Amino acid sequence: MGTDNIFTAAMVQMRTGLLPEPSLEQGTRLIREAAAQGAKYVLTPEVSNMMQLNRKALFEHLASEEDDKSLQAYRALAAELKIHLHIGSLALRYSPEKAVNRSFLIGPEGNVLASYDKIHMFDIDLPGGESYRESANYQPGETAVISDLPWGRIGLTICYDVRFPALYRALAEAGASFLTVPSAFTRKTGEAHWHTLLRARAIETGCFVFAAAQAGLHENKRETFGHSLIIDPWGEVLAEGGVEPGVFLAEIDPAKVETARKTIPSLQHGRRFGIADPKAGPEHLHLVRGSA
Repeated sequence: MGTDNIFTAAMVQMRTGLLPEPSLEQGTRLIREAAAQGAKYVLTPEVSNMMQLNRKALFEHLASEEDDKSLQAYRALAAELKIHLHIGSLALRYSPEKAVNRSFLIGPEGNVLASYDKIHMFDIDLPGGESYRESANYQPGETAVISDLPWGRIGLTICYDVRFPALYRALAEAGASFLTVPSAFTRKTGEAHWHTLLRARAIETGCFVFAAAQAGLHENKRETFGHSLIIDPWGEVLAEGGVEPGVFLAEIDPAKVETARKTIPSLQHGRRFGIADPKAGPEHLHLVRGSA
């Protein structure tokens, strides 16, 4: 691979509000800023269109994918700027009772190249009284998604997915060089685990990890961690945001994927194995998939 395969990636860090219109204005401004700085691939955070904790208000403002004005505007923006624009996710209407948390990879002609529905639902009771029940409002996805960029294959995931490493290994085994984790991490879990989890996903797969994040105190009174990250396949942080909205860029050399995987070829070394349960006896040996 020559230097012609090197490109600039940008993480757009947002502080999404209660309503789609101002959130779209914020996102558009930051995406334009990223493109002006030379970014050819731009990622926004999870729920780039609105952050509503109130179910009634959420469903009042939800649109279907076909009718969503944010998606239409972002498709036009990608075509105008001639970039690969990856909207980390939008909250969209799925049925009268459920929304979906859906990621969109948009090509430089404004066409949707791939979409992914978040598989793992954030149903958590945190110390200190914070509680989240994503499954109450959202329909989980059931399919992992990989797509093609001019510089290599890209695997789509969202936020809480990062705690399920089998998903990332499967995407890497399917040929991904880049893994995306657009997020709205809480401040508490972000301080504890954000950097460690994302660096681990990069190291164990030999992939670049792109993680655009929500940041700061939102209108809905939720506080998110920020610290958008670009991580290389060796686990090194190439770019990092703080706690304010902004744009964070790095030069990406896809050749680093091959170098990391040749140095530590763990993707090729996975083996099937069993789990011996002494209480159940040998006839209850559980078979586990190590790797293909």
